[in-house]
Amino acid sequence: MRPYILAETNWKAIKQTTFNLAILPWGATEAHNYHLPYGTDVIEAENISGAAAKLAWEKGAKIIVLPTIPFGVNTGQADILLDINLNPSTQLAILADIVEVLNRQGIYKLLITNSHGGNDFKPILRELGLRFPKMFLCTCNWFQSIKKEEYFSASGDHADEMETSLILHLAPNLVLPLEEAGDGKEKKPKIKAFSEGWVWSERRWSQITADTGTGNPKAATREKGALYFAAVSEKLANLFVELSQSDHDDLYE
Repeated sequence: MRPYILAETNWKAIKQTTFNLAILPWGATEAHNYHLPYGTDVIEAENISGAAAKLAWEKGAKIIVLPTIPFGVNTGQADILLDINLNPSTQLAILADIVEVLNRQGIYKLLITNSHGGNDFKPILRELGLRFPKMFLCTCNWFQSIKKEEYFSASGDHADEMETSLILHLAPNLVLPLEEAGDGKEKKPKIKAFSEGWVWSERRWSQITADTGTGNPKAATREKGALYFAAVSEKLANLFVELSQSDHDDLYE
């Protein structure tokens, strides 16, 4: 039993502990090239949040990791078989119920550890912040916490070298041989402004990639995944500790 993982702990332990930060891992269920499982984002979110929470708990942080939400926004992948979509409005409804519980029970800080690029919680948290003024609500993308190029040679953002290395480390039994993976080649927008980043439109997944991956996974290794996992977990653990110990009415200097 890990006392900082809600799904594993029990009422006897919970009633004796005061928590000051809740952590909500949020993933997605979607195709990840030919070789990775549909649950890749869920596996990453759950394991990284759990490992970071262990380190933070050992440093005295009173935190609780909530069960991982397994579905995310997949509106750009509507034609990819069994990519399960939650609309942003559905995410708002789910989060509102969770925040209401935390607010009512006196846990006034919530961090979402996001594992899916299609999830964008900023506008949702803006709205919920007005509904629940006592709450401090924040979100992080763990995959942006560490410079990937320090660990991986190939760029990409979906079923790429980084994600493949992570799953080789976390769940190697779920990864097909890399010779069965596609090359993750991504078509780029013809309109220059979209590539420059100051204009945005949702990517239509089946139009930009033949294998659902973006980024070549072929150089991935379990060893690279282990190193990256440890670095990300340590970075998030430090965040968990800081948030746990912070006064959210006194955050600026």
